[in-house]
Amino acid sequence: MPVPKAEFETFHPATFYRPDELLELDQMYTVYEIARLLQELDPDAELDPESEGVLLDWAIPWIMVNADELLVAEPRADDEPGFYGLAEE
Repeated sequence: MPVPKAEFETFHPATFYRPDELLELDQMYTVYEIARLLQELDPDAELDPESEGVLLDWAIPWIMVNADELLVAEPRADDEPGFYGLAEE
């Protein structure tokens, strides 16, 4: 249900990092690492499952919106996630 703006004390602009501002050209990242980086956390930061789920809710659409600037690598093993990185120009 919508909430009146008057119920909030502070507002922030809805700005997101561009891929080249967030990722290093020579590195590949899991969606979990990207989720942390989008929140200015260390890519290896320990998170409880609920918090990680919330961060993934932000990271997955970010990856989809920025897909033209990214490339994907297959997992190296069956128990490993895929990796994303900057597409080279």
